[in-house]
Amino acid sequence: MNNDYESDRLSDGMSGDPVAPLFLGCRAKLTGNLVLLAGRLTPHVNGSRPEGNSVFSALSEYRRGVARLAAATLVSGLVAAGTIAAAGTAAADEAPQQHGGATATIGGLKTFGQAVVHDHGRDQKVSAGLFEMTVDDGGTLQTYCIDIHNPTQKDAKYQETPWSGTSLNGNPDAGKISWILQNSYPQVNDLAALARKAGAGNLTEQDAAAGTQVAIWRFSDQADVDASSPAAEKLADYLQKNAQTVAEPKASLTLEPPAVSGHAGEKLGPVTVRTNAGQVTVAPPADAAVSGVKIVDRNGKPVTAAANGSQLFFDVPQGAEDGTAALSVQASTTVPVGRAFASETRSQTQILAGSSESTVSATATANWAKKGAIPALSAEKDCAKNGVDITASNQGDQPFTFELMGLKHTIEAGKSQTVTVPLKEDQAYDFTIKGPNGFEKRFKGVLDCKTQGGSGTQPSSQPSPASAGGTSGGSTGGDLAETGSSSATPMIAGIAIALVVVGGGAVFLVRRKKAPAQH
Repeated sequence: MNNDYESDRLSDGMSGDPVAPLFLGCRAKLTGNLVLLAGRLTPHVNGSRPEGNSVFSALSEYRRGVARLAAATLVSGLVAAGTIAAAGTAAADEAPQQHGGATATIGGLKTFGQAVVHDHGRDQKVSAGLFEMTVDDGGTLQTYCIDIHNPTQKDAKYQETPWSGTSLNGNPDAGKISWILQNSYPQVNDLAALARKAGAGNLTEQDAAAGTQVAIWRFSDQADVDASSPAAEKLADYLQKNAQTVAEPKASLTLEPPAVSGHAGEKLGPVTVRTNAGQVTVAPPADAAVSGVKIVDRNGKPVTAAANGSQLFFDVPQGAEDGTAALSVQASTTVPVGRAFASETRSQTQILAGSSESTVSATATANWAKKGAIPALSAEKDCAKNGVDITASNQGDQPFTFELMGLKHTIEAGKSQTVTVPLKEDQAYDFTIKGPNGFEKRFKGVLDCKTQGGSGTQPSSQPSPASAGGTSGGSTGGDLAETGSSSATPMIAGIAIALVVVGGGAVFLVRRKKAPAQH
């Protein structure tokens, strides 16, 4: 395995000669960004088997060229009741919506072999194997791809994400992918033992990575794909045949709920810690010395550390001016194998194969006032409904009315309501919801719920630079992806606006429930 972290090129895994890097079979997507405006840790693989030591090795950085515009038809599904605008390159600098857990930047393929994708009568050779990611504030992750035709964008930022917010949602084989990850390379790093089980003769690390990736693609994308190496193909067939359904692993760290509200003079919460770490550190609001807001337990005792199941409260002083605050928690842990990682730049979804001890974090917010409506807002992608669930609760003494995509919603005092904003696949969204006393909350991201499937476009063999707008469809032999935003953006936005004019209407799916007491 290559351990040269200064390497700028990859070996093909067989000859040892340097070659231009080949990413996993990936296809570039929509160019431009349509925004809906509404108001070196020492490596140690997580759970590695006792048969041997799993090691992380070199990552490489890549470049790419221009890809053809291929997705104007996607615009037809935009939520037509909203205001649609073309976003410039500055949008790429804005932080994506966070869910808690690990945040990491993708580097490149680390250990890989070759595979052949059979798609619409054409055969395309692609690289297949392990990517490596660098975790913010420390740590390294190994991942496989679960979207063969989608591009991996260079230096894209990824966030640990529940399966419900990815293409794994509704995939009956998702649990089999998790089984493969637990029972193949790199979690099982005794390659001789793995080869015996698979009847594969001798397995190199490249064979093991390629065979594992091929087996995953057969379940994640229902792809017709074979490993080029006979040994890797034997492993892929063995994994596919023997895979069993296992449950989705729990998050490394989250806070539930991520937003609370109430009156000044009360303890606002509870916010419950969910983590696989033994302990998390709790950081109070940045302005705690001025505002007097403390983070306490149920008995009112200040908290600086917590564990799984701990309940935290914002202790807001009586008479405090109306305002907001945030608490953050952080831990060092191994991220569970099988956790999904999604990007807000339309970079292909990844699934975790191994983790060093890594930094994970989560944030929760509180909003308080003396009287009137006191909202708490949070959002989560919901691939089952092809949209974003925006949950609004109101712990005030008056109704909270907000406008979203031109429609008004009223949350009665003491109630909670979830509004599902339906979106089209690959659609960017940017919602700002405003409330009383200057309160506002912004949610932004990209809905990426489906694998691209066999579309007749060959998987890309070139890396793609990250951009908020994504890239347009391309193949190995022709057009290459353009960096940054595209001149096609105004055209796409114009088409979308035209669709608004002809009368497309947004539909909101609403759930109501009584909000739990938060004090």
